[in-house]
Amino acid sequence: MTFLSPERLWLLALLPLIIGAYTLLQMRRRNYAVRFTNLALLSQVAPRRPGWRRHVAAGLFLAMLLILMIGFARPATSVKVPRDRATIIVAVDVSLSMMAKDVPPDRFQAAKDAAKKFIRDLPARFNVGVVAFAGSANLVASPTTDRQSAIASIDQLVLAKRTAIGEAVFTSLQAVRSFDAQASQDPPPAHIVLLSDGDNTTGRSVPEAIDASRAAQVPVSTIAFGTPYGTVDIEGETTSVSVNKETLRGLAQGAGGKAYEAADGSELSEVYDSIGTSLGFRTEHRDVAARFTGIALLLALAAGGTSLFWFARLP
Repeated sequence: MTFLSPERLWLLALLPLIIGAYTLLQMRRRNYAVRFTNLALLSQVAPRRPGWRRHVAAGLFLAMLLILMIGFARPATSVKVPRDRATIIVAVDVSLSMMAKDVPPDRFQAAKDAAKKFIRDLPARFNVGVVAFAGSANLVASPTTDRQSAIASIDQLVLAKRTAIGEAVFTSLQAVRSFDAQASQDPPPAHIVLLSDGDNTTGRSVPEAIDASRAAQVPVSTIAFGTPYGTVDIEGETTSVSVNKETLRGLAQGAGGKAYEAADGSELSEVYDSIGTSLGFRTEHRDVAARFTGIALLLALAAGGTSLFWFARLP
């Protein structure tokens, strides 16, 4: 068992104080009775009765407080919940060439919009992760069913120099292999969707990426953004950045995926239609505070009932 609000357990420190106060009151009561010298009155002030009965209601009351304090800390039990392990990694090109405005409003914004729409349209069973790549590739959102987390990571992307398409594939494959504890030995069914304008200018080569994806049996589909007429202004100099559809098409075909252009976004359902299912488990903490509240209620009823039955008063 664990606690979702363990800081509240400090209230347990009050129990010894309450027990001490109760003990002190009992001792004062005994001393007060002994001070009476009139034995006839003493029998009325402290009549003979089984001494243990006086403490039953108090003991039940203290037990109720203990259970309530534990329940207030939100105890939780760990349970294993099945989940589908099928995973899609969306790799987004954030190189400076994506600033070109030959795809309105520009390649970068068009790619981000396409990636977010693709993620929103994914069936709920899929896990989705996000990789950003320029001169290097980084996993910016680990695979999860939390669509908002993946979309938020895309909104925060910023442009940088160079383009490492090969590294994007390798980083995506690593994200798949790290999905859960069993992924290194039993990888989940997966697919990589790479959005770029096509040039690989640094890092491992596209043929190396193809070999790695085929060895991992993870297809790579590509979406090309741009035209042969794209230009960007970098440090006051206009540079031509023609889209390289051949590189992206070669990657997709070699890696067992499909090559798309920006206008073909509606066809991307083919990407996930072919992905299989693999069930795994995740551990969740379920709040069981209600159980403790119920037990405390029973103890409260028991404390009140015994006090009314024996002494005709509530504790």
